[in-house]
Amino acid sequence: MARGGINKAVVQKARQALLARGVHPSIDAVRIELGNTGSKTTIHRYLKELDNQYPAAPASTPNLSDALATLVEQLAEQLQAEGQVHIDEACSTFEAERQTLSAQVQISQQALQALQQQYDIQATALAAQSAELATTRSALQTEQTRNATLNQAVGELNLRLADKDEQIASLEDKHQHARDALEHYRTASREQREQEQRRHEGQVQQLQVETRQMQQTLIVKQDELTRLNRDNEGLLVQIRTLKDTQRTLKTQADRRQAQIQGLEINLAQLNGSRDEMEKQNQNLALSLAERVTELRQQLQLIGKLEAQLRQAEKSAQHAQDTP
Repeated sequence: MARGGINKAVVQKARQALLARGVHPSIDAVRIELGNTGSKTTIHRYLKELDNQYPAAPASTPNLSDALATLVEQLAEQLQAEGQVHIDEACSTFEAERQTLSAQVQISQQALQALQQQYDIQATALAAQSAELATTRSALQTEQTRNATLNQAVGELNLRLADKDEQIASLEDKHQHARDALEHYRTASREQREQEQRRHEGQVQQLQVETRQMQQTLIVKQDELTRLNRDNEGLLVQIRTLKDTQRTLKTQADRRQAQIQGLEINLAQLNGSRDEMEKQNQNLALSLAERVTELRQQLQLIGKLEAQLRQAEKSAQHAQDTP
C-alpha cells in the first residue's frame, strides 16, 4: 500500500536523478533513492507512466546482452509488482474476512453469554421450584400426620360416646324398672288398703302405720329416682358436650382434608412446572452445545485463514527476497 508523501512528482525527481548518474531507474533503485520508502506497486505505476511520457534516451547503442539483461530486469520488476498487487489484494480480502469472522465470533460469544445467563436463570428457578416442592411435601406429610391423629381422636371419642350411650340405656332401663316397681307397689298398696278397710276397721291404725312406713320407703325411692334423674341429666350434658366436640373435630378433619387436597393440587402443579423447566433446560443445553460447536468451527476457520495469510506473507517475502 502507498505510504504518505509518495507521489508522481517525487518518483519523477528520483528517476531523473538516477538517469543523470547513468543508473537505470528500476523499482528498487527508485525506492532506494527515495530512502526505502513507498510501495513498489505505486512506484512501478508511476515509472510506467513516466516511461511513456519521457522515454529515457540511451547513452550509446546497447549490445544484445545489455538489452536482454534490461528486459529480464524489467520483467522481474513487473512480476514483482504484479505479485505485490496480488499480495495486497489478498491482504485486503483476508482483513475483510477476518473482521467479518471477528464480528461473527463476537456475536456468537454474546449469544453464548445470553444463553448461559438464561440457563443460569432457569437453573435458579428450578432450584427454587424444587425447594418449594420439598416444603410442600413436608407440609403435606405434617398435615397427613395431624389428620391421622385427629381421626384416631375421633375414633376414641366415638368409642367413649358408645359407652355413654350404653350407660344411658342401662340407666333408662333401671329407671323404667324402678317406675314399674313403684307403680306395682302403689297398686298393691291401694288394693291392700281397700282389702284392709273392707276386712276390719280395727286394723286401720296398723295399716296407717304400715302406710307411713310405705310412704317413707316411697320417699326414699323417690329420692333415689331424683338422684338417678340428676345423674341422667349430667350424662345428657356430657353427651351433648361430646357430640359438640365430635362435630368440631369432624369440621377440623374436613378442613384438614380440604387443605390436603389443595396441597396435593399444588404438588401436581409444581411437578408439572418442574418437568417444563427441565425440558427448557435440556433445550437450552442443546442450543448452547450447538453454539459452542459453531464457535469452535469459526475459530478453526480463523486459524486456517491466519495460516493462509502467514503462508501468503512468506510467499510475498520470498518473492521480494528473490532477485
